[in-house]
Amino acid sequence: MNRTQKSTIVADVRERLARLPNVYLTDFTGLKVKQVTDLRRRFRQAGLEYVVLKNTLAQRALAEVAITGLDAALAGPTGWVFAEDPVTAAKIIADFQKEAETFQVKAGLVEGRAVTPDEVKRLAKLPSRTELLSQLAGAFQAPLQAFLGVTNGLLYQWVGALEALRSQRSETA
Repeated sequence: MNRTQKSTIVADVRERLARLPNVYLTDFTGLKVKQVTDLRRRFRQAGLEYVVLKNTLAQRALAEVAITGLDAALAGPTGWVFAEDPVTAAKIIADFQKEAETFQVKAGLVEGRAVTPDEVKRLAKLPSRTELLSQLAGAFQAPLQAFLGVTNGLLYQWVGALEALRSQRSETA
């Protein structure tokens, strides 16, 4: 690889780190080509990026964007997962670890904070962003629906009282 290619790769990684705030470093030692292809397909379907980088080029990119805490994980074969949503990526990683026990998370960076493999496992247990948003919408909807039910019940009672008054007056007339 010549200098221009290396600087292009460093610039690409730097751009990805700026665009996508969540990164997971994985060790894919012992995986078969078919398994890695399947893993890449899963990430692609979720809109995530999975790349393998030379550790020295990755260290340069991390130094240029002033990210610390991942240097210790940059040893041996390292696959990088770039994600916008940290929970979705963590769920895919956790699911794949069940199938391929040799696949491991080395470290991660979530919203600028370094995370350990145990924290990645905890992230995988959280509901996804869409699930959290739907729960939030349901929490907002529940009081409004209760209010609507109360006002509807009051209207029915008021109409019932008017109907009773009308029938009482029609009987007396």
